[in-house]
Amino acid sequence: MLKLLFPLPKQLVIALSGGVDSVAITDFLSNKHDVTATFYHHGTENSQRAFEFVGKFCADRDIPLLVGKLHKQKPKDQSQEEFWRNERYSFFDSLGTSIGPIITGHHLDDSVETYLWSCMHGTPKVIPKTRNNVLRPFLTTRKSEFVNWCTRKNIDWCEDTSNANIKYTRNYIRHTLMPNALQVNPGLHTVVKRIVENQT
Repeated sequence: MLKLLFPLPKQLVIALSGGVDSVAITDFLSNKHDVTATFYHHGTENSQRAFEFVGKFCADRDIPLLVGKLHKQKPKDQSQEEFWRNERYSFFDSLGTSIGPIITGHHLDDSVETYLWSCMHGTPKVIPKTRNNVLRPFLTTRKSEFVNWCTRKNIDWCEDTSNANIKYTRNYIRHTLMPNALQVNPGLHTVVKRIVENQT
């Protein structure tokens, strides 16, 4: 079941990547909210494939779509992940709040991965509920719930093939560290969920 951490206004902008998380929340929120979608194109083959999927998804549902595109070169002192993330959030910042806050599909599994990564760097933290004009109301929902939502409603999504590439830190944590961490503490999601809920 998809649950909101906090109430949302009537008008929303959904960060729609084409993945199962964002597709599920778009379908979920469009039932009771006036939604606009936004997509950030990273200039890769995977991003182009996702853009084509998102374009058709929005056209079929009559959802307005705002598109940003990466035009800068990556600085040498930044990882690819950090560069993409910073540029994507810069685009989100440029949208402001005139048509509503931006909603992302960050979920509990993302927060557990962030918690593990941050603990290893000596600064334990989870993903914040908000960031400027960005709201993350699904941080206590497991990713499996998004998959169940789309599967049950026969809604397609677009898989990013780079998600399996463990050269990216996030993927390494997800595919390599997480299974081992859950063997040590099978209740890790419950622990992190409590931390998320108690955020100020």
